[in-house]
Amino acid sequence: MPDIPPNLDELATAGKRVIAHILSTIEANPDDPELTVLLDQAHDAPTAHVLGLTGPPGVGKSTLTSAMIEVFRANNLSVGIIAVDPSSKVSGGALLGDRIRLKSDPADEEVFIRSFSSKGRLGGVSQATYAAMVLMRARYDWVIVETVGVGQSETTITDIADTVIFCVQPGSGDSVQFMKSGIMELPQIIVITKADMGASAQLALADVEGALDLRVKDETSARAAVILASAVSGEGLEALNASIINHRQEQEHAGVLGLAHQSKADIWIEDMIVTRFGEEGLQRAKPLMAEFSHLPVFTRKIAIFERLRG
Repeated sequence: MPDIPPNLDELATAGKRVIAHILSTIEANPDDPELTVLLDQAHDAPTAHVLGLTGPPGVGKSTLTSAMIEVFRANNLSVGIIAVDPSSKVSGGALLGDRIRLKSDPADEEVFIRSFSSKGRLGGVSQATYAAMVLMRARYDWVIVETVGVGQSETTITDIADTVIFCVQPGSGDSVQFMKSGIMELPQIIVITKADMGASAQLALADVEGALDLRVKDETSARAAVILASAVSGEGLEALNASIINHRQEQEHAGVLGLAHQSKADIWIEDMIVTRFGEEGLQRAKPLMAEFSHLPVFTRKIAIFERLRG
């Protein structure tokens, strides 16, 4: 069994076998001391931009993810993919439907795909997703987190990704229905998938544009880019890539990514506290979060847990 790398220099050259071992440790023993040291280093040295791909079941997220892998690799950029799959009611494990549809060269060390079971967790992601993202963010040029199929209120991906991409399928609803979807207020990019469906794809595009026009204008948030794309024909993929890069550059120019990463870390810690100790535990933890605020993120979580258990 490979060891957990002691530092980011060794992580940068780690192969798939080592990465797989670290991710398995995140799931099986998230408080492992060696893992905690590495994750704290990784959190403070992000290299990747994290994309959150979300949308309802069957919208084509996995096919689009596969196409995006090809775009990144064509530009000699490494990419890590976290695919959150529905849980098997029998075993509790991931059904791996997403991973089956993702296409990549198994010998390519600069593409790593890992599926996680949602384990019935709401929000579209698994409990291990955040830590896995932090690890991959320090190892690859891009990270894609593909959520399990979500509905109107599962918006946890916004607490993980730097850029949220919401996928909409032709024939999935008119502008009024889109207005009712809470998640429509959150993405920076909206992709109408299956552009090759012709007229129905154009209608979906018009519905989404209409929904965005009907929204109450918020001068503090930019209007989402809307792109018609087909992972099969390649239509719209260049425009999607350009929108992704543009949003990344906007965030870097504004200098907001560092603060956003810290805020997401705080949200993750609170979520872990509620999961383990409930809402009452979160209230007990409030002064502890201030007391341990000087500690690195993953060490801080362990310190708070130990105090709550004591």
